[in-house]
Amino acid sequence: MINRRDFLKQAGSLTLGAAALPLLAQAGSLAKPKSAGIQLYTVRKELEADVKGTLKKLATIGYKELESARSAKGNYYGFAPKEFKKVIQDLGMNLRSGHVHLDKDWQKTVADAAETGQTYLICSSLPTEGQTISNYQKVAEQFNKAGEECKKAGLQFGYHNHEYEFEKAEGKVLYDLLLAETDPKLVAWELDLGWVVATGHDPIDYFTRYPRRFPLWHLKDMKKNEPVSTEFGKGGLDIAKLFQNADKSGLKYYFVEQEEYSGDPIESVKHNFNYLQKLKA
Repeated sequence: MINRRDFLKQAGSLTLGAAALPLLAQAGSLAKPKSAGIQLYTVRKELEADVKGTLKKLATIGYKELESARSAKGNYYGFAPKEFKKVIQDLGMNLRSGHVHLDKDWQKTVADAAETGQTYLICSSLPTEGQTISNYQKVAEQFNKAGEECKKAGLQFGYHNHEYEFEKAEGKVLYDLLLAETDPKLVAWELDLGWVVATGHDPIDYFTRYPRRFPLWHLKDMKKNEPVSTEFGKGGLDIAKLFQNADKSGLKYYFVEQEEYSGDPIESVKHNFNYLQKLKA
């Protein structure tokens, strides 16, 4: 597997700088971002301490769209699916997606997600280990089957990438193999933009080669010299340019995600929200 500190060096010319943001905004060429969403893993420790209080803080900041993440207390932070749905709705928020595992509890996971009324159910990591073409072909079969099961339950199945899917086997990028061997009607893709850029790839190239197959984004900025997430505008992600190409992606929802902090996570997610609002100006 690629050493995280080494693969960032590959980004080079593909690293997307944020310096052009003011010019893009002034020129009126910037596509307006959709309602800001947040991946709740971003505030995982805060949720462990106080679920309702933390969600209220996010709502007050202005986040409307949520993506849950599996926690020590389950997929819904200790709440039953319908209870969590009510907590969200009472705050004027929407649960659009959830990160889960494709494991022995999969059938219950699907049933619970259907109860919440969410649209997407996202496998958050590769269900089996092995950076080989044969393993990724097996995974693609699993994804197509999971997609069929989700469709029957009124859900859309999808997958979220990290960095390792962009390694090569027999000269082929393994992520591309997954895209080629899954049914677009059954498997959606949530592109973690930070990891794509960090591995030396260009998200817009993927939008162009696989149009409208990426309805979900993880909007994550990462430091230019190490694989550590940071606040928007402090890393190498050209957010303005990405939103200009949102139609190619087929974007429906995006979720702010930050995994590391130098200070208070709530202040960081507030900064990120305000940064996005400036793009709309």
